[in-house]
Amino acid sequence: MNLLFPSSIRSEQSTTNLVSTKRTKTEDLEAYNVSKLFNFLAAFALVTLMISQTVPAQTPVAINAATTAPIGNVSPSTPASQIASSLATLPEADTIIYINPQRILNEVVPKFMPAKDVEEMRKGFEAARTQAGVDPTKIDYIVIAVRFKKPTGDLNFQPPEFLAVASGDFNADSLLGLARMASQGKLRDEKYGTKTLGLMTIDPLVQMAAQNPLLKSFTEVGIVSLNANTIAVGTPGYLRAAVDAGDGKERISADTLNSLVRDPNALISLAGTPWHSFAKSFGMLGTETTARAPRCESKIGDFYLALTMDATNFMLRGVSNADNPDTAKIISKLYSGLLGYATQSIPDATAKALLKNIAITAEGDEVLLRADVPQQMVVDLIQQQMKKPETTSPTTDKQPMKRRRNRRRTHK
Repeated sequence: MNLLFPSSIRSEQSTTNLVSTKRTKTEDLEAYNVSKLFNFLAAFALVTLMISQTVPAQTPVAINAATTAPIGNVSPSTPASQIASSLATLPEADTIIYINPQRILNEVVPKFMPAKDVEEMRKGFEAARTQAGVDPTKIDYIVIAVRFKKPTGDLNFQPPEFLAVASGDFNADSLLGLARMASQGKLRDEKYGTKTLGLMTIDPLVQMAAQNPLLKSFTEVGIVSLNANTIAVGTPGYLRAAVDAGDGKERISADTLNSLVRDPNALISLAGTPWHSFAKSFGMLGTETTARAPRCESKIGDFYLALTMDATNFMLRGVSNADNPDTAKIISKLYSGLLGYATQSIPDATAKALLKNIAITAEGDEVLLRADVPQQMVVDLIQQQMKKPETTSPTTDKQPMKRRRNRRRTHK
């Protein structure tokens, strides 16, 4: 599936031409429509993948100060309080990822991509702005959230729900219209509160869910404009929760947001509550029909992780709650031992040097992770992974000669 944003958005004329192409099977046409819609929706949640889509496999990558001009307008650093305020109307989440597309596009991409590819990306973004009214360089944030669910009344496990939200200088209603056009009639309307959700059934997953009930929650996907410049994509139940949160119901907790935006300049940050998620999923907090007071409200395992950068290094920072100082020291020693074992087990010298930059320590009741990795080391690792294995011409082995057997003639 091609997730490159500009190629996912097309005018009505090109959409009509594509649909008119002859297909040998009805399933091919349905798969194409589903794929096209998902290309469009996934562009928001996976905008950072555009970087890798435009780098040719044979082009060497190197940090070049001459090509560090920003792709779009560079906006000043946003205070953490302002980011938290803009995310405060989201629904509750057990794990949440915050992506800063403007910093990625303006600071990371020009450093690691050849100037020719950066220019092609600019042209692609301009085409997206002209055709769809969306400039990826003006997307303020992308958030991906996961919410775990309590078991059903008959004690069946329920898979988690997902939600992707993008906000920026674009018209959300226009994007919703493009999604309807791309779906070729498969997107149906559902009125919920003051909003209209566009929902679509994923037929291949419906067939798979008949054999595997855990896939049932993913057989439908939807899209909704939360406000004039914010659009959300995800499972229907989570989309309805996002609409409710906009009306002030069951919004994301302040603790989660404060953890998520510890560093407002992070390229990507994430925060989560694995212990609470486990307790919720396996009935420790009750079921959908029966509430139960938790026996343990420990925040052990709650984590924060962020990737940021300066002029020369990528910097990884992480924190995990360990409940008390003794547990923090025990966990830090365990993690450090596993990291040392992994470092010794990896034969690749570049990857081994990268792992040696990671330090895990205990401070109070928290386990801290810190890593400062030179940007050139990351480039070298990327180049090594991009190299194609040498192909050797097949050798033709000589077939062994068959020995002829001389049959003796029998004289009668």
